[in-house]
Amino acid sequence: MRKTLIVLALLASAVVAAKPTGQSGPLLKPVEDQAEAAIWASRFLTRFHYKAVPLDDAMSAKMFDAYFDSLDGEKLFFLKSDVDRFSGAREQLDDAIYNKDLSMPFAVFNLYLQRVAERTAYSRKLLEKPFDLNTQESYSYDREKATWATSTAELDDLWRKRVKNDVLRLKLANKKDDEIRKTLDKRYAGFGDRVAQINSEDVFQTFMNAYATSIEPHTNYLGPRASENFDISMKLSLEGIGAVLQREDEYTAIREIVPGGPAALSGKLKVGDRILGVGQGEHGQINDVIGWRLDDVVEQIRGQKDTVVRLEVLPADGGPDAKHQTLALVRKKVSIEEQAAKKQIIEVKDGDAVRRVGVIQLPTFYLDFDARRRGDKDYKSATRDTAKLLAELKQEKVDGVVIDLRNNGGGSLSEATELTGLFIDKGPVVQVRSAQGRIEAEEDHQSGMAWDGPLAVMVNRGSASASEIFAAAIQDYGRGLIIGEPTFGKGTVQMLVDLDNAAQNEKPKYGELKMTSAQFFRINGGTTQLRGVVPDIAFPDAGEAKEFGESSYPNALPWSSITPASYDAVADLKPVLPMLTTRHEARIAKSQEWAYYAEDQSEVKRLRAEKTVSLNETTRRKERDDQEARKKTRDAERAALEQAQKDNPSLASTTVTRISEGTAAEDGDDEAATAASDDGLQADERSIKSQVEREKQAKQRKDVPLEEAAHILADEVGLIRADTKLAQQVLPQQQPPGRISVD
Repeated sequence: MRKTLIVLALLASAVVAAKPTGQSGPLLKPVEDQAEAAIWASRFLTRFHYKAVPLDDAMSAKMFDAYFDSLDGEKLFFLKSDVDRFSGAREQLDDAIYNKDLSMPFAVFNLYLQRVAERTAYSRKLLEKPFDLNTQESYSYDREKATWATSTAELDDLWRKRVKNDVLRLKLANKKDDEIRKTLDKRYAGFGDRVAQINSEDVFQTFMNAYATSIEPHTNYLGPRASENFDISMKLSLEGIGAVLQREDEYTAIREIVPGGPAALSGKLKVGDRILGVGQGEHGQINDVIGWRLDDVVEQIRGQKDTVVRLEVLPADGGPDAKHQTLALVRKKVSIEEQAAKKQIIEVKDGDAVRRVGVIQLPTFYLDFDARRRGDKDYKSATRDTAKLLAELKQEKVDGVVIDLRNNGGGSLSEATELTGLFIDKGPVVQVRSAQGRIEAEEDHQSGMAWDGPLAVMVNRGSASASEIFAAAIQDYGRGLIIGEPTFGKGTVQMLVDLDNAAQNEKPKYGELKMTSAQFFRINGGTTQLRGVVPDIAFPDAGEAKEFGESSYPNALPWSSITPASYDAVADLKPVLPMLTTRHEARIAKSQEWAYYAEDQSEVKRLRAEKTVSLNETTRRKERDDQEARKKTRDAERAALEQAQKDNPSLASTTVTRISEGTAAEDGDDEAATAASDDGLQADERSIKSQVEREKQAKQRKDVPLEEAAHILADEVGLIRADTKLAQQVLPQQQPPGRISVD
């Protein structure tokens, strides 16, 4: 399960004296600032977008469909008659924006609130009677391409199956009938309450994104609050108390304490503590925040560095009537280390030789633009952090380095260029074509390499944008092996447009556009758009490009090519690839763990293709039992192999040992690996401690792809050390002095 966690930040403080309006409040309406923001956004989107298209009747029709899809993409709430009711506005949304009339999207959303309330009430009523779990029927849970229900009866039957599936999941997890009813009644009521807390800014942002993504999939509108959170995610630092919040029932609870932050240094907050109220300053009134939206609570705790925030807290180890505690914390700058670069070392033993492979996991290409502009010597940067880790790995005498970019969705273009520069001497890294057709090369101008030894880059379908720029450049220069799955296929560049700056507003109220402004091309002239980066050594793929990737978007830009840049490859890996591939295939043919991994990937692909699930208890129980039996068989086989290796050490000639352990990247959504432990609950229905423990166990799973990548790189080290001539082909011909380390 994915969940939204909001980090306690940051930059500005706002006081809200009352609980946000819920479902019983007045209908949501647009405000004047939003109509102005829509006008400003349309000016940029129609004139300066890479794929600039007019805001006309044709675009209006796309926006109409996209807006309904964004609200109800699974066709679970609206009826066909609801959509038809607004069909008169299908080709008039362009005129509505120009006339500053946002009544239609708000009218649609207010109807959506009504339909959610109806579905919530119906779902809760279904729980009053037991379900017949012996009938032979199925539930289609993937309704992306479904049509709108034509009657309430049709929608009722869909929700009957949906609720029945929820009941069955909990029953298979050995929950009692009373417990199942209580859990699901609370779940459905909570969903209705959360939807009812959606505010005017949320509605406007959803509508504007329907417009933006109708042009091109990576163009987005960010409201003032979303813009602030995006800025935080890019710079990996914030000003706050240093904690991570999560919704827990009607409370906002502490999910994680950031080391070194005010909360950690105080020693007064613990994981699971629930925040009941927030006050500003040493003497400000504490406002009750029970039942508030998570981001509304976060906004209360946000504030400038060195200011005081006071929290009223219900301790985690106390019941609902436990004594409340009040504590004051001084906000400070906090680094979000979870998304920063990390390292580990994997030791690969092959016969008598031991190869030490350094691994740097980079979750995103982050950069604190403002801090760099201010001349802050400690500004956060993916390249600076990676350079430090490379220096440490060199001191630890590693034989090769793997840059792990799995599930790295990109970030700063300049960081992709500078990071590539750590592994080449000088030269172009990527070519960028603007909306006007002008082509410029982003180049590495700094001499020397931070690492000039054997290199591999790990990628998967979740590696996109800046990750693809880096991987493509490393591949084109012949600088390192690309290992894993084909990448996402995003070959476009986005820029941030501050609408408030454009309008010369003193205070932020219009938000920002993340707008596609250019397309990038490899230095060999091709592009990663649609096709991605194809690995030199491919691993099993858990998905289809049409399901997840750039090619899954109907309005994605087409693939194209331009004239190659002027560059010289620094090495040639072709001579060594056949040998590495042969060894890889021979090794995985004998590896039981690899067989498990490939089997899981195949199972995930099968589950994604099915899109339906049986609602018969006997059938589902057999599926569950088969999964558990499969897991027990694996555990027994692993235990037998470990015992055999203890009894006969020679069997462990290709073992892998990890040291300096970091957080391993998750290789996608591993439905097959987690299905056997399905407890039928959503993340926010578990206690925070149990949820954190589940995530910890998931991260501790054997990272078979990474270990095999380390083996492949270790094989390369062995081959080039045994053959000087081969080493001269595979490694850079000239090895300039390493770069000065970053302080």
